[in-house]
Amino acid sequence: MKKEMNSVREELQLFARRFGLLNASCCDECCGEQVSMAQGHILFEVRRAGNPSMQQVAEELGMDITTFSRQAKSLEEKGLIVRRVASEDRRVNLLGLTPSGDEVMGRIDRYMAGRIERIFSSMTAFERETVVRSLGLLNNALKKGDHADARQKEKVACCN
Repeated sequence: MKKEMNSVREELQLFARRFGLLNASCCDECCGEQVSMAQGHILFEVRRAGNPSMQQVAEELGMDITTFSRQAKSLEEKGLIVRRVASEDRRVNLLGLTPSGDEVMGRIDRYMAGRIERIFSSMTAFERETVVRSLGLLNNALKKGDHADARQKEKVACCN
């Protein structure tokens, strides 16, 4: 079992490097903006969740609220997100993408779609389906693991 876990970890580490998940300048390459990788994740999550609260996005990304606030402020200053006070609770700030933020996400989407298509181009339809299904299973297992021990919030890639 230990050998299998080492193999899984090795495959995940190699995937992260080869896919560019550790590339600090990824967004410079794909959308031409001065957007850090963390900020790219924030933009993605704001769009995915549809006007979420700052706390929701910070929790989803596993960021402490202070670090998240600095990143969100930077994105706001760049004109990529807008922050507004929730009408039902004035202590809550909701986030949304601006038209410029939508445009940047569109460029990131096109870049990522091209990368994924190039990666998948060497696979059969069955292999592509298997990869997509496996990623879904892995994400669901990670989500269940987070819910099972919410107090500890173990992360796969780091040692907290």
